[in-house]
Amino acid sequence: MFAVLKTGGKQYKVAKDDTFRVEKLAAEAGETIQFNEVMMLGGDTVTVGAPLVEGAAVQAEVLDQIRGPKTISFKKRRRKHSSQRKKGHRQSLTVVRVTDILASGGDKSGVKAAIGAGSVAGVVATAAAAPKKAKAAPKKEEPKAKAEAEAPAGAQPQNLLTEAKGKADDLKKISGVGPKLEGTLNEIGVYHFWQIAEWGPEEIAYMDDRLSFKGRIERDNWIAQAKEFSAAADE
Repeated sequence: MFAVLKTGGKQYKVAKDDTFRVEKLAAEAGETIQFNEVMMLGGDTVTVGAPLVEGAAVQAEVLDQIRGPKTISFKKRRRKHSSQRKKGHRQSLTVVRVTDILASGGDKSGVKAAIGAGSVAGVVATAAAAPKKAKAAPKKEEPKAKAEAEAPAGAQPQNLLTEAKGKADDLKKISGVGPKLEGTLNEIGVYHFWQIAEWGPEEIAYMDDRLSFKGRIERDNWIAQAKEFSAAADE
């Protein structure tokens, strides 16, 4: 006789004396637990639940609480300098051995139900037949917190313009600025040398992030060049 049970969001086909690993359960080694979400029973006859087989249960002995193999998660956001994260994870697991498969009477056995550690939607059944708890709604990320996490570093320059004041300066005179980068600067609101000349460290950090290159403004000495060209234009 075999049974198909569900626990920890997964389904397992088991028979008596089978040993298998499941998502961590709230139980100690040596305890006897009972899986009450049985979806199918097989053997001489097959019983399919709708979705569960009423009164069916799988009893098992907890052998050990272990941790699974280490997995590595690495995330790097394109064009977000210094935004990368690497972390390891080992899933907590429970090793159990099937001791009995009940085709009926599981709801009256009185054996402790197998409930996932920290879960509010575990399997429910005992002699007392406690009511099933509702699954907690997932927390939605606050839009404000998300916006702050994705906001560029530094502070936005206060002298950005919606359009040039008169004729726009030829920003390509600055070392490292080509036609494409000049167009990007214009889209952001930078049209004149005097705007760049007024930037401080916070504004430089902001523009570095917006233009997706780290340190180029200071490396190519944009501020000094802009001041020189701006002064020449005023003469």
